[in-house]
Amino acid sequence: MSKKGVLLINLGTPDNCDPTSVRRYLREFLHDPRVIDLPAFLRWPLVNLVIVPFRYKKTTRAYQKIWNDTGSPLLLISQQMKTSLSNKLGSGYHVELGMRYGKPSIQAAFEQLKHYDSLTVVPLFPQYSSAATGSAIEELTSTLVKQWNIPKLVIQRDFYHHPAFVAAYVDIIKQHTSGKRIDLLLFSYHGLPERHIHKSECQAPCERLHNCPTIDDNNQFCYRAQCYATTHNIAKQLGLPANQYTVSFQSRLGRTPWIKPYTDLLLPELRKQGIKNIAIVCPSFVADCLETLEEVNIRLREQWLALGGDHFTFIPCINYSPLWIKALADMVRE
Repeated sequence: MSKKGVLLINLGTPDNCDPTSVRRYLREFLHDPRVIDLPAFLRWPLVNLVIVPFRYKKTTRAYQKIWNDTGSPLLLISQQMKTSLSNKLGSGYHVELGMRYGKPSIQAAFEQLKHYDSLTVVPLFPQYSSAATGSAIEELTSTLVKQWNIPKLVIQRDFYHHPAFVAAYVDIIKQHTSGKRIDLLLFSYHGLPERHIHKSECQAPCERLHNCPTIDDNNQFCYRAQCYATTHNIAKQLGLPANQYTVSFQSRLGRTPWIKPYTDLLLPELRKQGIKNIAIVCPSFVADCLETLEEVNIRLREQWLALGGDHFTFIPCINYSPLWIKALADMVRE
């Protein structure tokens, strides 16, 4: 039996944490029309004359806080994920890792897999968004169309509701909250501009301030609805009542409205409600990265303690935990 190709795709990371590397990475990332969905003649000056010049120093300092002796945490975790999945699947599969931005590129990863008859692609984004999943798939297909022989292709578009993914997050939450007094579990997801929700053609009746309706044909591509569905699935498995968890969105950029509620603005409200001990989990990521290690575990922790909170429990991503690797293997085999 011939081997089957498996391509894992993650977002990406700078080559190093110096200003030059970070500037280069930010330009590549922000010039993606699915990330900043403006016409090119508007996007170019916005990225090159406004965002990157004013942001790269702050972003460089953020990367320097989480960088370790062996490199980028996101890259190292993703590589370990690839190795663990390869071991789990066995000799019948060849697993490669590609990054949407930076190295190893999707094209370089595909070069190692192009001779296989079939290719299973798993963008490592639990909830579908055009800015992440859509961009990764577009980059892959731009590589595929240049090939004479196109392999049989299976793409895991999203997996927010996959039982094994949910079980992996339930397990990691239990590990890091066991024996601790937790007043509230906060599910903090990466945010998106509100216009991205409009462009996903979400037709569900929703004011987009509180819980989203159950997913059906009207909102199957709605990123926000998939985040709330993720929360519901995990909280149900944890046996959490509704007053012991909530949802927010982080990492907004610029002045355009992003999906709400905002994590950093929610924290003061939680303190006003008398909540002192929180735990934060980020299930829009499967691998710890700048947004979890620096934004959440450093900046949001400092904010919570400055607000007078007693305890802040950071719950890491599922990374290469055995249950998550099992979940990935299940998806590939299915």
